[in-house]
Amino acid sequence: MRKIIPTLALAVILTAQASAVFAFGAIAVNDSQGTAASEAGYGLGWGTTRKEAERNAVKECKSAGNDECEVAVWFERCGAYAGDRVNYGIGYGETKKAAEKMSLKDCPKCQIIVSDCQ
Repeated sequence: MRKIIPTLALAVILTAQASAVFAFGAIAVNDSQGTAASEAGYGLGWGTTRKEAERNAVKECKSAGNDECEVAVWFERCGAYAGDRVNYGIGYGETKKAAEKMSLKDCPKCQIIVSDCQ
């Protein structure tokens, strides 16, 4: 029984550290007026800081073959980017559904291009 308590304590510490590893996420996009939602490029990035997540998102976007990548949204839990040929919307929230709903609020005719949670 004595071995369980130290093992349990170690598991709790490791779980807390693992959840703090990626505290932020970001979505970078290569999207411009006239581009169909299905043609927009994007990249997802994760990091321990907002800046690191944003850098990683741009890097991922460019490594997917996109030339002009800009950070559209950063988030702590879930994020989403929606667009059409003229407009776009961003969202974030506790769930993917909440992030997607927010991204469509200001752009109701858009379609979700990318959404993810950490």
